[in-house]
Amino acid sequence: MANINKYGDISPRTACYAARKLLERGQYDMVIERFGQAKPLPKHKTKTIKFRRYEALARADAPLAEGIPPAGRKMTKTDVEATLEQYGDLVELTDVIVDTHEDNVLNEYMDICGEQAAETIEVVRIAIAKAGTNVFYANSAASRSAVNSPATRGDLRLIYRSFRKQKAKMISKIVKASPKISTEPVAPAFFALGSTDLDSDIRNLEGFVPSEQYSQSDRALPNEIGKVENMRFILTQLFEPWSAAGTAGTTYLANGAAPSSSTSCDVYPLLFFAQNCFALVPLQGEGAVTPHVINPTNISHSNPLGQSGFVSWKTYQTACILNQNWLARLEVAATATPS
Repeated sequence: MANINKYGDISPRTACYAARKLLERGQYDMVIERFGQAKPLPKHKTKTIKFRRYEALARADAPLAEGIPPAGRKMTKTDVEATLEQYGDLVELTDVIVDTHEDNVLNEYMDICGEQAAETIEVVRIAIAKAGTNVFYANSAASRSAVNSPATRGDLRLIYRSFRKQKAKMISKIVKASPKISTEPVAPAFFALGSTDLDSDIRNLEGFVPSEQYSQSDRALPNEIGKVENMRFILTQLFEPWSAAGTAGTTYLANGAAPSSSTSCDVYPLLFFAQNCFALVPLQGEGAVTPHVINPTNISHSNPLGQSGFVSWKTYQTACILNQNWLARLEVAATATPS
């Protein structure tokens, strides 16, 4: 295994290209990453990352006494800790594939691994965000098992009211969909993230404005379908429901399909994000993902004829909810036959 370093048998310059290629393939379709407070992974640190939030000061509504300064305030902070976990996978290939296939197989494998890395991290983050404690149920249902309705505009207004009471701020900048760590401005709004199965129900909401009718339609985000008042909706196929967790009936999707009999409906999460409600280690920038590319031509004791190689990736990731009151989950049903 001589001359094998952490980047396999490719030079550091090519390795950087490989990492960038992995990120470019996966970054575009990542949804939650755009709305998290990014804390890039530091090298040579422990696995525990601490996210810190400084709390607002109480109002200074008492008049000052003449000549006497106020006592002053002590800043307070809230620390939220999260533990890094390691994720990764590999795809093996042989010299026959490399020598005879008409496509650039290594490039194709890097593309596919980039997509796999992004989907893996996205699903992990969705699971963390879905576990929040600030929960609403469609049509004022009392619990998940009682959910029997899509979202209504009244549901959205309840969440908006709750956010305002908790001093949640609208999101005005997001993490840019790019291999580099950067942000870009967006029109202020609360962002709702959910499953593509909810597309028809959301479009049927009273007051829905499709993204193509925005005054600047070119500023709509990838996967954004439109808005209702101050809520902008972004959908992805990676949001999975709780199967057969709602009430029984034949109107809503059950176990991912239209029910043929009275079956408990699936319950879908719609996650509403306010500014600084969520934190994560971004899948961006130097060190975010480590590629390994071993060409089949690399001769070693275990590969004496240069017949096998692989493309692999590895990353450390974590995420956490910074403020439970600023991330709301609305649990809804999805109409089986869209209108």
